[in-house]
Amino acid sequence: MAESARESMEYDVVIVGAGPAGLSAAIRLKQLDPDLSVVVLEKGSEVGAHILSGAVLDPAGLDRLLPDWRERGAPVTVPVTDDRFYMLGQAGALRIPGWPMPPLMKNHGNYIVSMANVCRWMAGEAEALGVEIFPGMAASALVLGEDGALRGVVAGEFGLNPDRTPGPNYEPGMELLGKYVLLAEGVRGSLSKQVIARFDLGAGHEPQKYGLGMKEIWEVRPEVHHEGRVVHTMGWPLGRNAGGGSFIYHLENNQVFVGFVVHLNYANPHLYPYMEFQRFKHHPMVADLLRGGKRVAYGARAISEGGWQSIPKLVFPGGALLGCSAGFVNVPRIKGNHNAMLSGIAAAEAVQAAIAAGRSGDELTGYEEAVRSGPIAADLKPVRNVKPMWSRWGLLPSLGLGGFDMWWNTLFGNRSLFGSMPHGKTDAAATGLAADFAPIDYPRPDGVLSFDRLTNVAFSFTNHEESQPPHLTLKDPSVPIEVNLPRYGEPAQRYCPAGVYEVLRDEDGANPQFRINFQNCVHCKTCDIKDPSQNITWVTPQGGDGPNYPNM
Repeated sequence: MAESARESMEYDVVIVGAGPAGLSAAIRLKQLDPDLSVVVLEKGSEVGAHILSGAVLDPAGLDRLLPDWRERGAPVTVPVTDDRFYMLGQAGALRIPGWPMPPLMKNHGNYIVSMANVCRWMAGEAEALGVEIFPGMAASALVLGEDGALRGVVAGEFGLNPDRTPGPNYEPGMELLGKYVLLAEGVRGSLSKQVIARFDLGAGHEPQKYGLGMKEIWEVRPEVHHEGRVVHTMGWPLGRNAGGGSFIYHLENNQVFVGFVVHLNYANPHLYPYMEFQRFKHHPMVADLLRGGKRVAYGARAISEGGWQSIPKLVFPGGALLGCSAGFVNVPRIKGNHNAMLSGIAAAEAVQAAIAAGRSGDELTGYEEAVRSGPIAADLKPVRNVKPMWSRWGLLPSLGLGGFDMWWNTLFGNRSLFGSMPHGKTDAAATGLAADFAPIDYPRPDGVLSFDRLTNVAFSFTNHEESQPPHLTLKDPSVPIEVNLPRYGEPAQRYCPAGVYEVLRDEDGANPQFRINFQNCVHCKTCDIKDPSQNITWVTPQGGDGPNYPNM
């Protein structure tokens, strides 16, 4: 499509992504200078449609952004009242006492929330300040200036044929241009991935690490519901096959968030993360909670887990990375939304200062400095070795050493005895050969506590226009069958939590074919991360498509 065929709109600041980071940046910009023109682009059908998080919210970001959020009616109303941690075996559970844990691990003062609903509320606050928010507008390409700086993005392209030629109802989209562009797309954002590669932002940093988080919302019997209770578990069913664990959060109206996280650096390509989640719900402790209840929603999302060592350079000519596009999740705390908000605030303050000084299109060094020396650093540095310890030594040793290291950092000002441990391999490179591991036999879902993938995907309310180009692209279409199948058993069949990828065979088991059911995709990005050949690239579909989460 010729660049001249697109119209353009000029703003002071263009923000990609209406999550907690992007909306915090937009609100803070207008607080600092109401005359700034700010636009937020959101690929979901509405704000919150693509937001999935646990979530227990540390209100530090909200306190900084909107100190009177309680009076403003924020949907942050269920304080944590009971904090529990269990080590699971197949038939039993051992409760771990809270007293040995460092203060940073306590949930006193935090809230159980739907981050989708928090973001919907934040969007209203932003619009009241004059921010323009365009939902259903996927940012599909970068716009670079002659000097190589990021000038804007292309958004709102619709009507491409499956071969990417313009269809009869083609709309070329618009160029949204700004003095600065802030990328707040979430984990493994498609434009952020391009920017990180183009400007070599990862140089000198550890590779980002990821987990796959899957979540269901259940309505449970009133007698087993305990509003404000937070439960985390480790151990069964993953055992030594993979790192990870679960969360169970009791919010209001007899609803419970039930989630399961699998670290994506697992070696056994036969592992089936979704089925590990379904098997987890049959543990007696969990089954007793869910039995007689009703599942009302499902979704999945990758989680950035690399922590401090994996944060890339955050700024580049013309823009910056915010929130999970950069990777600010505190893994042992299982929290990142507060840091996402703090990053949006810091970026906004750097942008406003730059524009007030007459600058545009340069690097926002003030933002980088604020993150590296401010509250985000104070949150992430004490826990920076927990993830690499877990990856290197397994669950039990990492609990002891990681706890000791967190206490040491807490007491002695982030002077870890271990320094900053490296992560080593990417999650894709960590995948082992199928021949080196035994297949795992998973029980069939019973349709009561556990469900097959396609049944559950229906509860994510996912929809994609089928005539558009598939947004899951293969660099080499021959790789799935000729490389991944013989070497790794084609793990895409298993690591995708939405049943997007299939290997189809004839009745006699011959002639394998690789099929991509892109219509099922819940935009979790796991395939872009875990494919051992790095042959799959996730690009954004047309705006408004994907999951439509109600209150994840």
